[in-house]
Amino acid sequence: MNSVTRLLASSSEGMVTSPHVLASEAGLNVLKEGGNAVEAAIAIGAALCVTYPQFTGFCGDAFLIISDASGNIRTISGIGQAAADLSGYQPGRAIPVRGPGAMLTSAGTVDALGTALEISRNELGGGKSWADLLAPALALAQDGFPVTASQHFWTNFRAAELHALPGVLDAFMPNGMAPAVGTMFRQPELAQTIRRLAAGGHRDFYEGALARSLAQGLEQAGSPLTAADLAATRARIEPPLRMPYRDGELVAHQPPTQGVTTLEIMGILNRFDLSRIKQGSTAFYHLLVEAVKLAFIDRDRHVADPDFAPVPLATLLSGQHLDSLAGRIDPGRAMPWPHLFRNGDTVFAAAADAQGNCVSLLQTVYFDWGSGVAVGDSGMLWHNRGAAFSVDPSHPNCLAPGKRPFHTLNPGMYLKQGRPHILYGTQGADGQPQTLAAILTRMIDYGMDPLAALAAPRFLLGKTFSDASDSLKIEQDCGNAVLGGLARKGHAITTIDAQSPLAGHPGAIMIDGKTGLFTGAHDPRSDGRALGV
Repeated sequence: MNSVTRLLASSSEGMVTSPHVLASEAGLNVLKEGGNAVEAAIAIGAALCVTYPQFTGFCGDAFLIISDASGNIRTISGIGQAAADLSGYQPGRAIPVRGPGAMLTSAGTVDALGTALEISRNELGGGKSWADLLAPALALAQDGFPVTASQHFWTNFRAAELHALPGVLDAFMPNGMAPAVGTMFRQPELAQTIRRLAAGGHRDFYEGALARSLAQGLEQAGSPLTAADLAATRARIEPPLRMPYRDGELVAHQPPTQGVTTLEIMGILNRFDLSRIKQGSTAFYHLLVEAVKLAFIDRDRHVADPDFAPVPLATLLSGQHLDSLAGRIDPGRAMPWPHLFRNGDTVFAAAADAQGNCVSLLQTVYFDWGSGVAVGDSGMLWHNRGAAFSVDPSHPNCLAPGKRPFHTLNPGMYLKQGRPHILYGTQGADGQPQTLAAILTRMIDYGMDPLAALAAPRFLLGKTFSDASDSLKIEQDCGNAVLGGLARKGHAITTIDAQSPLAGHPGAIMIDGKTGLFTGAHDPRSDGRALGV
């Protein structure tokens, strides 16, 4: 009836995936107890705020795509808006990327999860309470969990910057050292905050006693955010963007996310016959990289908060525009690439139940460890997504009071005959559309199972936090022939280790519409697992 191998899971009763096995188990238990996919996703998201503090937390932003048993699809965008008073920020002066000055947007994660719970309760017959779904996270914070390889890696990766990350030093480096992999790690202050949040409901984070405590902590830290900014924070329920691809359809979030960018890339690739291109070949990587470049140029020119700047979605996703972009790709020569890379780290989770409900979820604190500053005695690090704003007054993503920043997060679904066939998403900022292009083509065009698609070598284009050059970073297990072939086409190549943690942590669940079988995996580069009921 169901089985779970070490990394590839299959089941006919439901499935979850996340980058941490204990978070996946929290979601799996919800499904086993009769809960639905939305409830499972909430439990996973909350647990990840405890077990993956380097990449997510309650004081960040979150995005969900929800499909119900009837095939109705909606997105939830939990994006914190900029503070109402930005008098401390001068036009043209760089926004700090760490510290109190980076804590300039509210946090949408909690309201996004709470909004999803309301949909579950009111429309999907969900019976789990908010406290029920936060219980696994509370237990993990209170009782502890073994430190993962990812937490250890990213703590050491930032060791030289701890002066700018006091919250990391105080809460995540006992005795000034990164705890060893496997060491039990407890967060008593965070446990107390989760206990308060579970008792008060999700809006307590924004309007109740917890909100007042957070506002005081933000003020003490030097953030411009106030209690009024927290109270004004609301997740948005919106229809998805859609893009035909092969015999199905891709869906993604509206701006200010780069969902449109992933759709543009896939729309360009849809103009090419990949059956004539070998998976993993020089031609394969070259085509994907060139499509990414063209879509990124559009993204950086147009994508911002549509409440403040028009985003020409109809034009960007039109057949005429995509035809034009596809026609600009030279199969023999790489287009120059001097453009800025956007940093950021994220967690992806997904859940699907036997009743036909599906969720793709992404949560983030932007850079690993966010702002690096804890809020009072909450045990939580505030995110630094506000650093994504432009300081150019003429740019559509320029900083303004109450504005939502550009977001790299874009979880997705691939539909066949109007129903979810693949749930997907990844960590990785600018790497997200690049990684998604690789794993989607591998699953859709080349028929690879989720684990094979996730494990295959990947690339990252442009400057990153690990390499200041404009090169194409590619995992070395793609092979010397591919590396040489790409170099001859004009790509400036930098190799990174095979299965590198820098290559992102995607996950995927595939649903067979005929048999109802779920097949899923999480990136073997992560600490995660897909688990079937």
